[in-house]
Order: sequence, then C-alpha cells, then structure tokens
Amino acid sequence: MTAPIKVSGSDFEAQPEQVLKGVGKAIQGRSLWQIAWLRLKRDRVAVGGGVTIVVLVLAAIVGPWFLPDPDVYNQELIDTTMLRPKEGWLHSGISWDHLLGVEPTTGRDMFARILVGARVSLLVAVAATALSMTIGVILGGLAGYFGGFVDTVVSRFMDALLAFPLLLFAIALVGILPTDVYGLSGNPLKITVLVFIIGFFNCPYIGRIVRGQTLSLREREFVDAARSMGASHFHIYFREVLPNLVAPIIVYSTLLIPTNILFEASLSFLGVGVNPPMPSWGGMLSQAVQTYQNTPLFMVIPGLAIFVTVLAFNLLGDGLRDALDPRSR
Repeated sequence: MTAPIKVSGSDFEAQPEQVLKGVGKAIQGRSLWQIAWLRLKRDRVAVGGGVTIVVLVLAAIVGPWFLPDPDVYNQELIDTTMLRPKEGWLHSGISWDHLLGVEPTTGRDMFARILVGARVSLLVAVAATALSMTIGVILGGLAGYFGGFVDTVVSRFMDALLAFPLLLFAIALVGILPTDVYGLSGNPLKITVLVFIIGFFNCPYIGRIVRGQTLSLREREFVDAARSMGASHFHIYFREVLPNLVAPIIVYSTLLIPTNILFEASLSFLGVGVNPPMPSWGGMLSQAVQTYQNTPLFMVIPGLAIFVTVLAFNLLGDGLRDALDPRSR
C-alpha cells in the first residue's frame, strides 16, 4: 500500500486566516433579471440610449412650462419680405431667448414647439405600442397554445392585417372623421384614431413572435408537469407560459416604438396628423418644405429630433435584446 504523501508549505498552512476568511459565507445566487440588469449596465451604448430617452421624456413634460408659449406669434422677429427671421445664425432667430430659433413665418419659439411635438409623438407611439402588445399577446398566445383550428384562424387573420394598406387606410380614415365621436373632438379624437390604427394593424408582428415562442414553451417539462397536476389552461398560460414571454415582449416593444414614431411623423407630414396650432415633428417638416431655402435649420431641427429619438430607442432595444438573451455573450 502506498504511503500518503505529506504536503508542506501549502497556501492553507502559510495563510490560514486568508483561506478561512470566506468559509461559512453563504453563496448568493442571482436571478435572470438581476443578471440581465448587470449585463445591460455594462452596455454603454444602450445605457446612453436609455438616458437620452429619459431626458427627452422629462424635457417634454416640464420643458414647455419654462419656455415661451409655443402658440404665440412674434411677427416683429420676422422679415416678411424674405420670410425668415431677421437675426441669428443662418437667419434662424437663435438667441438666448430662443435657443433653437423661431419659425420663419410666425416667429413661434422652435424649442417649445419641439418639446410639445415630442409629447404628441411619444404619446401616440407608446399608446399604440401598448395596444399592439395587448392584442398581439392575446392572438399569438391563443394560436400558439391551442394550435389546430384556432392557430389556422388566428394566423390567417394576422396575415390579412399584414397585407392591409395601412398608410392609405390611415389617410382615408383620418380624412373622413366626423367632428365629434362619443364626446371626442379635435386633436383628442385624432390622437385616439391614430393610436387605434397604428396599434391594431401592427399587432401581427408581436403576435407572430408570441405564437412562435408559445409553440416552443407549451412542450416544455414545466408545462407538462402543470398539466399533469390538473392545472387549467388559464393557469398554465398566465402562470407558466406568459412569464417566459416577458423578455421578448419588452425587447420588441422598445423596437416597435421608434417605428410608430416614424409612422406618426409620416402621417403628420402628409397633413392627416394633429390639427394646428398643436405642433408635431412631421407637421413641422411639412411646413419647412416651403421655406427651407431661406431657413434650412427650420427643416434640420425637427428632422434631428426624430433621428435622435428613433436612434435612442433602437440602441436601447438592441441592448435589451443582448442582455435578456441567455445565449449571447
């Protein structure tokens, strides 16, 4: 029998207090959400996009209270012959009183109108995204969980929505709206219709994602275990399947919001958005087409606002996708 080998001078003998220092300390585990949060914080690009969004939202909420009234005309600042502001860089009217200049024909403060326009764009985009998520989760969950005839009917319905000419329908519907519908009129009515059109016709995108994920999850072991214990379909879907769909729903929501911002801006550019004098980024771009040769910054500023906002949401969405995907490095 081989004699045991004596080991001397080991780390344990040399520094017993350092080795024993961590003995008895409980190992703390981390949930998937904690791991995702730590990974997201290390992504500086995604954090920068998130900070930009937070700053924009706060500025849109409180900024107009500290700026000139966005609806007040200041004709004394305008050269009526050239249809441009009298002063400022590139005849933009930029000054300490008007940080982004003034409109070339009305003299209204551009900074205040950009922030009020951000309210419109973000309200329509976020509300439409929430509506798309709600309808898409319901339809996609039904199709993926039950399958068979239900899956066929729901899938064909979503295919029909995808084939619908959304832009033409939105222009036609908003153009023939009555002045009063169930107590709503003016801009509240138009915003409600825009939210419904954008949210309802975009629901198939998230519906397909939820359907595919549900088809995979319904075959997992924890779903079979819940089914073998007599759990109802309602309990299985909302307690077992739906919590595992939260991550892709969050990621796709952040990527759908910028798409809705662009769609709302497109409708406002075509003249079927909110009614003047309420500003919108697309409407400001439409007005700038007539005067951009004299005041090019009047077109650059709202275009830059759309670009920065859409880019920030896309960067945040990409970061969330990487952070919530357990297979990514």
